[in-house]
Amino acid sequence: MKFITSQSDSLRDIYFNYLRAICSLSKLFSDSEIPYLYYRVSENIFCKSFNAENLSRDDLAYDAKKDNMGIGLKTFTEKGKYASEKIAEFNAFSKELRNLNSEELVLRLTELRNERIKFANRTYGIEKAIYHCIARKERILKIFETNYELIDKNTIKNIKSSNAGIQFKDGKNEYAFNFSKSTLFKKFEIPITSINLPIEILEDPYELILTLFEKGAIKQPALEIPGKDFIVLPLYSLRESKKSNKIVSEKSGLNQWNAGGRKRDVGEVYIPIPVQIHKNFSDFLPSRDKSFNLHLPTGKILSAKVCQENSKALMTNPNNALSDWLLRKVLELKEGQLLTYKRLKLLGIDSIRLVKMDNNNFKIDFAKIDSYDNFQKYFIAE
Repeated sequence: MKFITSQSDSLRDIYFNYLRAICSLSKLFSDSEIPYLYYRVSENIFCKSFNAENLSRDDLAYDAKKDNMGIGLKTFTEKGKYASEKIAEFNAFSKELRNLNSEELVLRLTELRNERIKFANRTYGIEKAIYHCIARKERILKIFETNYELIDKNTIKNIKSSNAGIQFKDGKNEYAFNFSKSTLFKKFEIPITSINLPIEILEDPYELILTLFEKGAIKQPALEIPGKDFIVLPLYSLRESKKSNKIVSEKSGLNQWNAGGRKRDVGEVYIPIPVQIHKNFSDFLPSRDKSFNLHLPTGKILSAKVCQENSKALMTNPNNALSDWLLRKVLELKEGQLLTYKRLKLLGIDSIRLVKMDNNNFKIDFAKIDSYDNFQKYFIAE
């Protein structure tokens, strides 16, 4: 099923008009007759036009979600009938991948790619997926959609390797992997049945921008403020980890059920809240033991609170609601199976992002590897 043809005429018109408007300003960036369309802007326009959930920030498998459909968004310059575009990065596995032979490399890439798609499907309740593509040519946008599929390891063929990387096919698609950037590419065919959207590029967009500014039509955009609008929490142990060797504690955090001292329920878990979060952003979270709503990526709401000594734990009530969602459904761990950093690394995540909707409502989502490390730049130097 194609997404664009299932939308109403009015929504498609809104989408096309946004694209025409932003591309008309192309000469702010280039003298080329090919419309300029930054991929983040393209993602925002799509989500705004169709009231889709923007997932691009999370750097997971999909850029957007509408109902139960996952959508990968691509924009590129048309240089022929085909375009090879990036679909995944595996920087955390670069050393491992370089040491594999051709067949091992293709199978490992297949596993990594497919696991991340399946993880996103479980996280967001995705049941079907597509790629929505925009190919840019002289004063025109070509809009088309194509299937978003797992790599079929049973039909892999035509493996061609070189010092730079490797190419291979499955029964439906062609792929290429580049060693230098640990990046997987997929070949997209631009169909003759694409929607062709003519673009009029303004010769002097600066005058228009200045006019809008002087009339007060341009206002400072609202930006998310770290520590006020969101925080990032690690899913691993800061105490037991080193930067080059992260560890999920075997007896605390998401493996709290495995701790000694007393008999514990298999669903007894918590997400660690580092003391630095409280020191730097003391007003972000509710006070200890005060309940609040935790909104999952699927839209389901759990009751949660900050617990334990030094307010070190984010837990749900009942406690096993967190483990049922995070450990069982999303991470696919069985009862009694320890969560390891290896499992998180395979899925491309090692942190969660907690967004403050208001004092009683917070939204949780996953964050890519090293997200907590990067979030620490917002800490006040001690």
